[in-house]
Amino acid sequence: MACRDDVLSLHPVEAFLEDAGVNASVRGPCPAPASSRRWLGALALALALALTGCSAFSRAVKEGDLASQEQQWAEAEAAYLRALAADPEASEVKVKLGKVRQAWSEVVLAEARSVHSTGELDAAMKLLVRALELNADNVSARELLSEVLNARVAKGHAALKAERLQDARAEFDAVLSVAPDHAAAKRGVDGVQVAWARRWFGTGEGLEKAGKLGNALVAYVRADQERVGATAARERAEAVRQKLRDEVAFLVVASPVEDRAGAPDVAQRLAAGRLAAMLPTKLPLRVVTEAPEGREGVRLDLALERVLPLQVVEESQRTQRYLAGNRSVPNPRRSGFEGKLLQAERALEDVERKQAAALREYLRMQAELGMVRVSAERCRERERRECREALHECGEAAREVSGPGQFPSECNPKRCDTKACVAEEVLLVAKAAASLEKEKALEAALDKAEAQRTQVQRHRDTTFREPITVEEPMYSDFVFDVQLHRLTVTATVTAVMRDLLKAQQVPAPNTQDYAVAHEDTAHKGYDRYGVLADPVQLRNELELRVEAGDKAAADLALRVKERFDAYRGKRVEDARRGMVRPGAEDVVETAVRALLLTADAPPQDILQPLGRARGLNRPETLVGL
Repeated sequence: MACRDDVLSLHPVEAFLEDAGVNASVRGPCPAPASSRRWLGALALALALALTGCSAFSRAVKEGDLASQEQQWAEAEAAYLRALAADPEASEVKVKLGKVRQAWSEVVLAEARSVHSTGELDAAMKLLVRALELNADNVSARELLSEVLNARVAKGHAALKAERLQDARAEFDAVLSVAPDHAAAKRGVDGVQVAWARRWFGTGEGLEKAGKLGNALVAYVRADQERVGATAARERAEAVRQKLRDEVAFLVVASPVEDRAGAPDVAQRLAAGRLAAMLPTKLPLRVVTEAPEGREGVRLDLALERVLPLQVVEESQRTQRYLAGNRSVPNPRRSGFEGKLLQAERALEDVERKQAAALREYLRMQAELGMVRVSAERCRERERRECREALHECGEAAREVSGPGQFPSECNPKRCDTKACVAEEVLLVAKAAASLEKEKALEAALDKAEAQRTQVQRHRDTTFREPITVEEPMYSDFVFDVQLHRLTVTATVTAVMRDLLKAQQVPAPNTQDYAVAHEDTAHKGYDRYGVLADPVQLRNELELRVEAGDKAAADLALRVKERFDAYRGKRVEDARRGMVRPGAEDVVETAVRALLLTADAPPQDILQPLGRARGLNRPETLVGL
């Protein structure tokens, strides 16, 4: 049946399709049903998205074409890039974008030539790089860039010959930032590094001749850092470092050991050479026999008072357990199973007790339900009987009525009222519900009792399968005698430590005992009881004497190290106070000496500021690390 266009209006989707230019034959002459309208809605949405995308793409292309015609290259490039973002596969736009970039590259090239004619090489190089970014196939730009790079390299070499090293390095670095493989620029950088190394080396020589060894060491390290092997800076730095170590060295003047015990093997362990071996080698800490005047250090006088070996034997007893036989004992596993069985049986008793109580409650409730049901049946029977009697009396009385419209009093409907037994009916329903709950409780108790009986039977089977007794090993203790042999060597050493720069009227001797002991046990062997013979294996007395001497030397080295720590602590504090101006020559002298005194752990609050002030990449090289 055809539809009237003047009566029915278009669906909104159809209106949208009509506005979008969709043929009316597609829509049909009549409004679409619900399913067709859903399909048309999806079609409209897809068409709207397509039209939106096309409009954004077309608009961007039009903007790019307009900007290209007006030679606004940046705006044209941005517009074409937006078009490609909407449609990455648009080959026509890619071609247009390439043409724009080529034209823009030619414009930038012309500007670069104009700037190059004025001699501004840096600005011309930046423009040429931009031209090549726009068009990598621009041969003219590449040739001109090569010419500019060569000109900057020549300019750098001229600055290098004129000893303007910073300007030369800036030119070479600029060239390498554009062309990292430029051979002439690389050679120029090498030349600048060598020139810096020679300059710093010459500075170090001048400072060394002036007696400023700390500053000279920093200059030599900087020269070696600039170019390794270009100068003899590393060898000179090591020589200056050694001079500084000798200058700030803490001297330990060790006099020959006075052997009052007549033990040369122990006394030689306290000699100067052994003491030097105990001290850290990285620090300027020297052990000498004679010291010049005015040097920091201590004088150490040692005397070996006595060497006392002592060997003692102590008797004691030990026990050894051995297997004497086997015996039968109650099986502990069966005992555990029996305990579990007893718990399960007691639990079964409780469950059965609860089951019996539930059964009694159920039977009592059934009896009460029966009594209530009988009472309700009697009440209903009484109501029926009374109602029948009332109906009979009503019939008799109706027959006796003579006139029409008369209603005898015996025919009152209230005489057949059925609400007299409502209380009995309500009580019967309540008792039936309570009886049902008791029945459910009884069933749950029966199920629980059955599960507990099964559990009891399982425990009973497990218990009876386990034997009553088991065999266990029987041990006994065998007591045997043991001898403890202990050998102790005690070396008594008196040390007098004097400060080289401070005169002490009365020296304070310090006498210490250094004991080294070794012990071992010995006993006989008894094969029956599994006791293996253990003979005495004590260390040799000569070994213990040497060890006692080494122990005394290590303690003396520790005490000397404490004196050295106090000495270098003062130097480090002086250096820290000067870190407000770490580049000053006097501060550098003090700081370098403090760093050499702390070569085992250089303080970073001194090392890092000094390195930054003098341009050192690795300031720890100052102390030889």
